[in-house]
Amino acid sequence: MVPALVFDRVRYRQTEGLQFLRVLGTGKGSSTAPGTEFGRTALFCLFNDEQSADAHIARVGSRRGLAESWHVKLRGAGGHGSWHGVQIPQLMHDAGTQVVPGPVVFITRANIRARSWRAFSRDAAVIDEELHQSDGLLAVVGVGEAPILRLGTFSIWRDVAAMNNFAHRQPEHHRVVARTRTERWYGEEMFARFTPFGSTGSWDGQNPLS
Repeated sequence: MVPALVFDRVRYRQTEGLQFLRVLGTGKGSSTAPGTEFGRTALFCLFNDEQSADAHIARVGSRRGLAESWHVKLRGAGGHGSWHGVQIPQLMHDAGTQVVPGPVVFITRANIRARSWRAFSRDAAVIDEELHQSDGLLAVVGVGEAPILRLGTFSIWRDVAAMNNFAHRQPEHHRVVARTRTERWYGEEMFARFTPFGSTGSWDGQNPLS
């Protein structure tokens, strides 16, 4: 995984039509708590046009040594925050509060302050358990630019209502979100919603959007 995180940043940097790229490690299995699964990486890319995105997906999917790969194209559907100073929801043509029927993807990421890491790690395990018990969760994986301090999640939900039920009505999640605000755990954060389309390949043996 480490070579991929290093070299893929260089390998794909000159990709035609690419606006924004992040090469990410992933957590263990479907856990969103801190942890690392070696041999599995994720790419988050923004493109100027769909043709460039399709060409990139074909290139990545044909790489040697892949045991499995899954790709999904996303349209922005709301959110706030930034990723290394880049306002991702706005770059993705943020649709504000528009609700789109069908599955929805939710991406979170944050730069966790060093002084907050212990509290974050402890509560992340609690939230992960609550997350996996939530109705409407189709798939989830923890992602990060580093094993600690710069972490996020990628989750797929049956619909916006299911996602909102977890985000706003689950007691432990509500408690921890409030704590992140009062104790200022994050130096930077992003919460973005997307409408998925055009998924290909498999993730743990199946396409969660099939």
